[in-house]
Amino acid sequence: MKKYLFIVALAMASVMVYAQPRAIGGRLGAFNGISYQHGFGDSNMLEVELGWSVDGRTDFWRNVGGVQTHGRTWGTTVQAAATYDWIDPFNAPVPWNEQGEWHWYLGVGGAGGYGWNASTYVAGVGYVGNAWNWGYIGAAGRIGIEYDFWFPLQLSLDWRPTLGAGLFDDQNGGAEAGLYWEMSSISLGVRYKF
Repeated sequence: MKKYLFIVALAMASVMVYAQPRAIGGRLGAFNGISYQHGFGDSNMLEVELGWSVDGRTDFWRNVGGVQTHGRTWGTTVQAAATYDWIDPFNAPVPWNEQGEWHWYLGVGGAGGYGWNASTYVAGVGYVGNAWNWGYIGAAGRIGIEYDFWFPLQLSLDWRPTLGAGLFDDQNGGAEAGLYWEMSSISLGVRYKF
């Protein structure tokens, strides 16, 4: 009897997972990459991304010569991020739905990444070279709007800022901890829904 109950429970779980709306595609913006969305009912979803930026801008605060200073780097960066998003939060859906559906969403999560060979400018110091490497991990937020067509295509526009701890290495003075942030992650998403 236990065996049959287990099989029935497994079959029901499989149907529930399969029935959740999902979408996979790309994001173009500050970080270009791939994006996967997995829905949990009609009002929640998990979005996972893997992206890269060839000449992305990174801002940070760190200690330079005993002084806390702001710096900015331009370099190649890879980043992974995941956010748990609420669809049409506060029960406020977008009112203009014709053949497809408009939704807006709001979420929180985390992001981490690594960058290398960056050109760097430090406030009060100036241009300090092009061999910086850094890694970071932190919190990510998201706010966006999407349009689900009546066929399996989804377009979205969202902003996903990141704020967290970074470890910066100028390859001369050694690695130092600092505060990392990236606020320019406005991206266009194009996904296939299944």
